[in-house]
Amino acid sequence: MLTEKDNRYMWRCFELARKGLGMTKTNPLVGSVIVHNDRIIGEGFHHEFGGPHAEVNAIRSVKDCTLLPQSTLYCSLEPCAHHGKTPPCSMMIHRKSIGRVVIANSDPFPSVNGEGIRMMEEAGINVETGCLAEEGYHLNRRFFRYLNSKRPYVILKWAQTTDGFIDLEREPGETEGPRWITDKLNRTLVHKWRSEEAAIMVGTNTVIADNPSLNVRRWTGENPIRITMDRNGRLPDSTHILDGKQDTMIFTGVPGKYLGKTRSIHIDPSYELGDVLEELYDQKVISLFVEGGARLLTSFIEAGLWDEARVFTGKMAFSQGVSAPNLAITPDETLYFSDTKLEIFKNQTS
Repeated sequence: MLTEKDNRYMWRCFELARKGLGMTKTNPLVGSVIVHNDRIIGEGFHHEFGGPHAEVNAIRSVKDCTLLPQSTLYCSLEPCAHHGKTPPCSMMIHRKSIGRVVIANSDPFPSVNGEGIRMMEEAGINVETGCLAEEGYHLNRRFFRYLNSKRPYVILKWAQTTDGFIDLEREPGETEGPRWITDKLNRTLVHKWRSEEAAIMVGTNTVIADNPSLNVRRWTGENPIRITMDRNGRLPDSTHILDGKQDTMIFTGVPGKYLGKTRSIHIDPSYELGDVLEELYDQKVISLFVEGGARLLTSFIEAGLWDEARVFTGKMAFSQGVSAPNLAITPDETLYFSDTKLEIFKNQTS
């Protein structure tokens, strides 16, 4: 039977797992803790795609392995049961004679999907599942969306004025750059968010008007894959998104030559957002951070193809301009940073 102590150690698993955010690619975030007589004797997390799993790192950190048969191993996700880039963790747990294993969620990956639990139970290990299951699902919401819906987890982000505008109206050909609604602190937070997701997308008009770099220069971590849809080949060669310095995908119907890490993905005029997300799934993009503009954001909202929205409301007013997208639902969470409000919305129907 699960106890409050089990919950406490599972929370530590979640804390450890989050350290891998942005580094595990299509793999889940996993943390593991080993406890003997109510004392943590080992812990680990999945650092990066292709590297040792959390359970392996936790077991390797134990100084006295003779304690393992009387210990409990906690893991935020079901230990794997297949030979992939690493050997099966469930087999290693059995070899180390660990007597009890507590898990938050089973792993829906086809090669696991309960098989790890079955292997451990058949080996005589006491396996208990469902420890903080809802919290565990939230931790790995990108992974579960990717596997269950065959598309990336989609996060929408924008900043709006107090009177509901996302930008001023631009004249055709105007390239003045972005009008900042939030301060440097909030922009740094956005760069942190970018480092946590596999890819970032903006619309063609945003690229032309603002010429964004779409990197994480204000934070540490890997740059996301840059993505835009340029159906008719309107992007100037001078835009940062075409500089070839960062992994970039251009969805376009016009053949073209691109520099370095930039590549094109052909689309026809009938392509819809669902087709784009299906292609990104095939390209093993587990999550997508959509930053604008208003037309692209609204397209995701109207199609219902979003999971989370993060909306800043600054202290300034434009009086007129480009209207911000409208979610017409109550935020799940509201935070305040100085003069800026941040609202977090969850799509309960996706």
